[in-house]
Amino acid sequence: MNTKLVAPSLLAADFGNLQRDVEMVNKSDADWHHIDVMDGVFVPNISYGMPVVKAIAKHATKPLDVHLMIVDPDRYIKTFAELGASILSVHYEACTHLHRTLQAIKAEGMKAGVALNPHTSVHLLEDTIQDIDLVCMMSVNPGFGGQSFIENTYQKVSDLKNLIKKKNSKALIEIDGGVNATNAKKLVDAGADVLVAGSFVFKSENPTATIKTLKEEIA
Repeated sequence: MNTKLVAPSLLAADFGNLQRDVEMVNKSDADWHHIDVMDGVFVPNISYGMPVVKAIAKHATKPLDVHLMIVDPDRYIKTFAELGASILSVHYEACTHLHRTLQAIKAEGMKAGVALNPHTSVHLLEDTIQDIDLVCMMSVNPGFGGQSFIENTYQKVSDLKNLIKKKNSKALIEIDGGVNATNAKKLVDAGADVLVAGSFVFKSENPTATIKTLKEEIA
């Protein structure tokens, strides 16, 4: 895939004006809406649940890229499919039977993603990478927006890209956390396909222009 994608993270949106921000993403050069669901157990924060995702889906005209930072994600696979998720990512660290979980996600008509915490080796995906559509690589410790980017991510992206090629997988590499104009090009050069940007987009003076600049940076 030659086209590199940008997925603004709605975790950094203005929740008091969520419809406005979703419609901004719709009209921008962004490709997906990235939605972080946190349960306060798997990560030390609670973000939003099904009613908010349903509200986002009502106004979104671009795919919903849903990232579950929750324990026992299997319980909610069908629910998020019904809410309109196009891609559903579960954490490797939260899945006892990852292969079964991936099959369940695909059975509901969604693309299957696996998220990795910063300390988790990409080589742990060696036996499942051919069944994965998207690897969401955390470049900050999950749970909060606005954190600093972890520099070791570049090496992990490169290692994951090599694994994908070796196994002849079609998995895309997504980077989530601390993405900005400074590291975007370097991440893509290392092998990334999708960049999630939250604070960098929504805390900027002109989010639409920021998304456009980010897309141009990685084109």
